[in-house]
Amino acid sequence: MHIVYLLRSKQNPNRVYVGLCGNMKNRLAEHNAGECKTTREARPWEVDVAVYFRDEKKAHAFEHYLKTGSGRAFSKRHL
Repeated sequence: MHIVYLLRSKQNPNRVYVGLCGNMKNRLAEHNAGECKTTREARPWEVDVAVYFRDEKKAHAFEHYLKTGSGRAFSKRHL
């Protein structure tokens, strides 16, 4: 499975991060351990949304969309 996820910072709830992984538990642990440069400063993180895909191309396309301006607006309204 391919998981597109949206993390929300517990320290600053207005800060979100969108990513893609195969194991949500391990990936969240990496973010909270400071192993990811992009998310290190806003730790700790919690999973806000996780969408599971069987198709890797669809997962990548959805992650890419959520990182665009219209995708960020979509996530604020619907997720």
